[in-house]
Amino acid sequence: MNRILIVEDEERIASFVQKGLRANGFTTTAVADGDAAYEYALTGGFDLVVLDIGLPGRDGFTVLRELREARVTTPVIVLTARDSVRDTVAGLEGGADDWMTKPFRFEELLARVRLRLRTAARAPEVTVLRSGPLSLDLRTRRARSEGRTVDLTAREFVLLELFLRHPGQVLSREQILSHVWGYDFDPGSNIVDVYVRALRKKLGARQVETVRGMGYRLPTW
Repeated sequence: MNRILIVEDEERIASFVQKGLRANGFTTTAVADGDAAYEYALTGGFDLVVLDIGLPGRDGFTVLRELREARVTTPVIVLTARDSVRDTVAGLEGGADDWMTKPFRFEELLARVRLRLRTAARAPEVTVLRSGPLSLDLRTRRARSEGRTVDLTAREFVLLELFLRHPGQVLSREQILSHVWGYDFDPGSNIVDVYVRALRKKLGARQVETVRGMGYRLPTW
C-alpha cells in the first residue's frame, strides 16, 4: 500500500485530500508546516509527497530544494494557489515532479498521483545499498561489514537500510522512531539507542556515529 505525505496548512484542504486518497486505498499522513514536512520526508518512509508552497516555517520551495540536496528522490506533486509561470518553472526546476494549482478537481489530483507512482515504480530497482565497508542486500536481508556477513533482525534491517539510504546525514531519534517503529511509538522510549548499540555490536563500533544532542548518522567514507 502506497504511503503519501500531505503537506498543507489549510485544514479544510488537507482533510479533503486525505479523505479522498484514503478512500482510494492510500495510506496518508498530513502535516501543516514546512519544518515537519522536511523531517517526515527525509525518513524515506513515503512513496509520494503532495506539497503546498505557502507554509509556516520552511516554505515549499525550501522544503523541495533541501530534500533534493539531501538526495531524497521521492516524487513530489506541488499543490498550490500560486499560478504564475515564474513559480511553476521555479518549482519544476527545483525538483518537483508535477505542479497543480488551486482550486483543483480531486479526480485530476488522483490521476496525477497514480501516474507519478507508476513512473517511480518503473525506475531501476536498487537491490544492494553500499557505503564504505558496509553493504546491505535488500533481497537476502543480509549485511556485510568489512568482509563479514552479518545476519540482522527485522528491525535492525530496517534501521540499517534507513542509515544507508541517508549516508552522512544526521537522523534524529524522532525520525528513526517514525520510520522504523511507526508514528504512534512513544517518543520518550530509548529503543533507538538500544538498537543502535545492537547494530554497532554486529557491524563494528565505528559504523554508526553519535552526534551529541542531535541523533545518529552513518559516516561517509
